[in-house]
Amino acid sequence: MPLVSRRHEFVVVTGLSGAGRSTASNVLQDTGWYVTDNLPPQMLAPMATLLRDKQPEVLRVAAVVDVRSRDMFESLSEALQELRDLGWQPRVVFLDATDETLVRRFESVRRPHPLQGDGGLLEAIQEERRRLGDIRSVADTIVDTSGFNVHQFSAKMAQIFDSERGPRLRVAVMSFGFKYGIPLDADIVLDMRFLPNPFWVPELRSKTGRDPEVAGFVFDQLGADEFVERAVAMMDAMISGYVREGRRYVTLAVGCTGGKHRSVAVAERLSRELSGPEVGTITVHRDLGRE
Repeated sequence: MPLVSRRHEFVVVTGLSGAGRSTASNVLQDTGWYVTDNLPPQMLAPMATLLRDKQPEVLRVAAVVDVRSRDMFESLSEALQELRDLGWQPRVVFLDATDETLVRRFESVRRPHPLQGDGGLLEAIQEERRRLGDIRSVADTIVDTSGFNVHQFSAKMAQIFDSERGPRLRVAVMSFGFKYGIPLDADIVLDMRFLPNPFWVPELRSKTGRDPEVAGFVFDQLGADEFVERAVAMMDAMISGYVREGRRYVTLAVGCTGGKHRSVAVAERLSRELSGPEVGTITVHRDLGRE
């Protein structure tokens, strides 16, 4: 009987309706994964067994799972344990988005939410969020798709899933504005609001943290360089632990008031300084352009 080796991976993609499961499925297929859609959790282990016996050359398997039913958390937990018993390395990727984003997406496609029935759209979204709370809490990776268009989301998914090449850990360094909310998928949050705001400097107000003038202003401030140095040292220690624990993707969120000046400048610098042979970084400016 063919054996499952350590190289075999099994990813379960789930999350809120409208958060991007279909896009994630397409990205997985494009990056060489064997993908099944809408598979009940009870079928994960039988499918894995069939692949092990009939197609042992398939090393990366993904299942996009709809887990809205009330008993799905227990079913999924049992299925994941069965996969481990078979020798696979399952991990759960949970796709999330803000209520506002989900409402806008459903309204744009003019389709009802699967749980909507005779009620309102927002109530259906909140009910699904409640039902999926336990699964979200045990997910290996949470991805907030709120601030992305389809192309940006596809690029982020490719970073997460294309684990066959490149560094052992990928870090998404994301700038954001606190007034728009903390990113749902943030693993670590840094607050840059202790630095003076370039917004109040007339010649800098229209520029962003990507502009040399703004970055220069930010890092001329007392404590800015020291903060980045300490943040890099902290992340170095955490990254070593993440690698030991088998984590593959981490989101470092850097915030300021509007996500335009301080957080952007600091995120750009952190992304450069954290990148190395073991760590690949991707820089995302979630709220740049919203003002």
